[in-house]
Amino acid sequence: MFAHINVTPNTVHRQEYFLVDNMLQIEPTRIERDLLGEKQIPLHSYYGIHTLRAIENFKISGLAVGQQTHFIRALAQVKKASAQANLHFQKLSEQTSTAIQKACDELIQHPEAWQTAFPLDPYQGGAGTSINMNTNEVIANIALEMSGHQKGDYHILHPNDHVNTSQSTNDVYPTALRLATYSSLDELLSVLKALIDCIDHKAAEFEYVIKMGRTQLQDAVPMTMEQEFRAFATLLKEDLKLIGQMRQLLLEVNLGATAIGTGVNTPPGYAKRVVEILAHLTGLPLKGAADYVEATSDCGVFIILSSSLKRLAVKLSKICNDLRLLSSGPRTGLAEIRLPELQAGSSIMPAKINPVIPEVVNQIAFRVIGNDLTITMAAEAGQLQLNVMEPVIAVAMNESIQLLTQGMQTLNQKCIAGIQANEQICLSSVMRSVGIVTLLEPILGHAKCDEIGKQCMWENKTVPQVVLELGLLSEAQLEEIFAFENLVSEIPVAESQLEQVS
Repeated sequence: MFAHINVTPNTVHRQEYFLVDNMLQIEPTRIERDLLGEKQIPLHSYYGIHTLRAIENFKISGLAVGQQTHFIRALAQVKKASAQANLHFQKLSEQTSTAIQKACDELIQHPEAWQTAFPLDPYQGGAGTSINMNTNEVIANIALEMSGHQKGDYHILHPNDHVNTSQSTNDVYPTALRLATYSSLDELLSVLKALIDCIDHKAAEFEYVIKMGRTQLQDAVPMTMEQEFRAFATLLKEDLKLIGQMRQLLLEVNLGATAIGTGVNTPPGYAKRVVEILAHLTGLPLKGAADYVEATSDCGVFIILSSSLKRLAVKLSKICNDLRLLSSGPRTGLAEIRLPELQAGSSIMPAKINPVIPEVVNQIAFRVIGNDLTITMAAEAGQLQLNVMEPVIAVAMNESIQLLTQGMQTLNQKCIAGIQANEQICLSSVMRSVGIVTLLEPILGHAKCDEIGKQCMWENKTVPQVVLELGLLSEAQLEEIFAFENLVSEIPVAESQLEQVS
């Protein structure tokens, strides 16, 4: 490797020469300095020295902050609001504020185009300082380039002195995390609504499919498959409402708090003004925290929200457990429903088809439950005026939302939509079941029905057969008792009750 240095009035540029396959490759760089010394930064890079040090320090997961487009947009929205507020309070010149805002607009409108500018691992120490500095550097260099200057000309527009004016990582990062989480839940709620609609459609399709209900995996009393699937939909409707309610808590932000919630280095009225501007930029009814010191140190909102996601995960897993049981067989299990056949199920057993979609959703649920514990522990680990564990909260929360969103979409499209009922098997199971003796209890009494049930089991006979043999009821009476409309009962529920969350 060889080097050539070119010094200009604005910055120091360096060309690194690498010998690759006997050919000389040139990688131009610029030199940036910080508290610890200087570093060579690739000339084309929009990030700077603080980002580079973080890249070197945190090689953890293989993930990159740039993959989280909601987060990049939210960070840029925070920086743009801050630039406007700083202009209002004359902390920035109009020229500098405008340049920063234009750079922010690039990230807001096209966050996916700037993924490589945010290469940091989301797992990091420093309470998100590296991410905040990465954002400051990228915005500064975009603004410089748009203004006709070279990247790294920080004497014109500086990441800290200008882009980060009146801010701290400790109010920028939490605010952006709340905005990003709120936005990412839009898709989750939309996908959840679509899944509910699909299950409701299936319920209507199965209105006249009679089957056995089961308790403790044992025969209970008859029901319709409509009732079974409608219950699935109701389970999820409750969570649609709950998550929608819980995410409103994200709208309280601590922007303007700066380091610990006291607003140090901000002009009077800054916090109120910057939140108002941010609310206008995002179109969300944001409000400043009731106590900025508390808001800067506490992560309680993520405990509540994560818990509601865990609740959704648990319910999805229960539904998928039921789908696996109901489709078991196809010859030696319940076989009441048929799931879509998606792929060969075994490398050794021919003709085997597995319930792969319910199985993957089960696994997603386990991961979300684990993420909830991570978020709980990270929230508990806050000390004094700051919780430095917010990066892992961000990772876990983002993963849970992403997994649930993709999992529900897959469950809808690849499984629920294609479920078919095995009506004859369902009806046969009802008529063979000892459980239907329950319908005779008001007529014959509990003790006599016990005897009938035992005899059915000992002699492998149906309930009608035993009742006729004993001469307890006539065939016409049994036909009336076991008619479809009598086999199935239902408690009427008012529409207002359906809206409740249990």
